[in-house]
Amino acid sequence: MPKRYEVKLLTPDLVDDAAQLLAARHRHHRVACPALSSEFEQPEHCRPLIAELLERENSLGAIAFSGAEPAGYVLTTMREESWGPNAWAEDPGSAGDAEAIRQSYAVIAGDLVAQGRKGHWAMVPASDPEMVDAWFSLSFGLQQCYAFREPIGSDFTPSRRDGLTIRRAEAADIPGLAELDLVLPKHTQAAPVFSTRPLPTVEEAEAELVEDIANPIYWYFVAEHQGRVISTLVGLDVNDTGSWTPMMKPAKAALLGYAATLPGARGLGAGRALTEHFFVWARDSGYDWLLTDWRSTNIEANRTWRAMGFEPHFLRLHRAIV
Repeated sequence: MPKRYEVKLLTPDLVDDAAQLLAARHRHHRVACPALSSEFEQPEHCRPLIAELLERENSLGAIAFSGAEPAGYVLTTMREESWGPNAWAEDPGSAGDAEAIRQSYAVIAGDLVAQGRKGHWAMVPASDPEMVDAWFSLSFGLQQCYAFREPIGSDFTPSRRDGLTIRRAEAADIPGLAELDLVLPKHTQAAPVFSTRPLPTVEEAEAELVEDIANPIYWYFVAEHQGRVISTLVGLDVNDTGSWTPMMKPAKAALLGYAATLPGARGLGAGRALTEHFFVWARDSGYDWLLTDWRSTNIEANRTWRAMGFEPHFLRLHRAIV
């Protein structure tokens, strides 16, 4: 029989209670994923993350108690309008036992929908089946995987592919790179992903690439075949992106941020060759972990990145209320 909790709106005076739950969740998660920082096993380090979310405009949260003890909470914020009217339980946005999470969400869901915010998201540890099931039981489904893998060993060298040249991108490559910049967005707009994110124009892609190629935080590589750039991969330090929260980041981690191959050039091994070069770059740059993320409905990406050794440790879940 599911427990009944006393559920209250999450207010600043209850942040310490939520921080206890979040620290406990992180301690449990680190058993499955020791790469994560031990810092957030302590409630005092979780508290600022929750307080910052609560202070944002349009934040709304609830916390469930069993007697005097906190049992679970949900805290949502709103992202930019490109996501439509939305509510996000970011990585620090939920913790506790499954039924307490369900009941906390139930308390705030009506107000979110009344505000017109009918797109709901939650970020959860992949290693916590009870928490994942709690959100699934609320009609959330899997949308995005955030995955880790260890670096390759010192004896690893990338395999050679006949007819392929792997090199650092140059300014002269920008027209070809702009074409590749549209490959993934076009792919994810089609079945079965059906992404609604707007597709950039070639001109917009070129203008952004002019800045990005000159920016030292990006590791831009290309695969060339018969004098044409057919594939690209971009690596960077995970601390140089805002898409991974502090609790999600291992120390010294490199992010595989973007990869694409022209549809007509698939099967030549360019994507694998670039990924292997990324592994070598990350190893030689002193990174201890490699990260990437992908839409779970992107069948090709899901197959490729898992085959390359990436294991999901965080899941982004989504519910569309229509």
